[in-house]
Amino acid sequence: MILGNPSDYGPEVVRQLEEAKAFILNQDRFLVVSHVNPDGDAIGSTLAVGHMLEQLGKSYIMMNEGAVPAKFSLLPGYADIRDYSAWGSQDKPEFQAVIAVDCADYERIGRVREWFPDAVPLLNIDHHPTNDAYGTANLIHPEAAATAQVLYDLTVTMALPWTKPFSTCIYTGLLTDTGGFRYSNTTPKVMQIASEMLRQGVNGNELADQLLEKLTFSHISILRKALSNLNFTSDKKIAWMSVSLDDIREAGADGGDMDGLVNYPRNVEGVEVGLLFKQSGNLLYKVSLRSAGLADVSAIAQRFGGGGHIRAAGCTVQGTLQEAVQQVLTEVERALG
Repeated sequence: MILGNPSDYGPEVVRQLEEAKAFILNQDRFLVVSHVNPDGDAIGSTLAVGHMLEQLGKSYIMMNEGAVPAKFSLLPGYADIRDYSAWGSQDKPEFQAVIAVDCADYERIGRVREWFPDAVPLLNIDHHPTNDAYGTANLIHPEAAATAQVLYDLTVTMALPWTKPFSTCIYTGLLTDTGGFRYSNTTPKVMQIASEMLRQGVNGNELADQLLEKLTFSHISILRKALSNLNFTSDKKIAWMSVSLDDIREAGADGGDMDGLVNYPRNVEGVEVGLLFKQSGNLLYKVSLRSAGLADVSAIAQRFGGGGHIRAAGCTVQGTLQEAVQQVLTEVERALG
């Protein structure tokens, strides 16, 4: 029994679901993309769309700017997601349309955009409230806990069959974007969907162990380096740490090893906002922001051209580490009053 009726969300969501359904049915060859440094929801949603297209007999290729973190290797279809940076001299694949999942803004798609022809039809499926509806068709549901939840509703709308591999991908997005069903976005609907996916045969214990519990040596190495420079404001309401390019190289860390680092400063008792500054280039830092609830970090991230959710967001800041930290701290302190 598949639970829920997407019409419960209201006429605008129903309209967008029908628009997304028509977009998929009216095209035949797709490029499926997510955001740079993909997390569990991005990868789970990419693979879920691949399974949907497979069921419909559509041609598709799944692509990400870089390699998919190895911890997602247990997901069905993992090996089919291509690495754009390793594509080399191979001919560009043929496609008529693009489906972007979990990308809060167009830039987050990364260098894969270099393949997009002018005016290519693009379906934008997301749950971030800061998404600016950059697609020619848009399915954006900010109340959803994860893009995987939006895809669940689209699957119900399209009356597609459920399989264990497909259900595993949906469950993965829910599991990771709710922090193992611990965050405030864990609604009754989320738990109902998760329960239904388990009924389809999903091994929830295995996924939780691999994606939330298991630690690699490189993750521990980069965590040690980050914790060595953990800092606090005088009132202990803001905490931050940083990792440099040298730190990342010495630890042998990849994007997956960075997942969850920002939670360490955020989880300190009394801290309202936790920050992680990850160097991504010369005088360039990617900033992850996590809030306990008093500050809307998505609004802070937007001031730097980023976005996200009220309690979890990200942006990129130019300057030295000291300059980047000062710029962001100023905005966070303003938000906390």
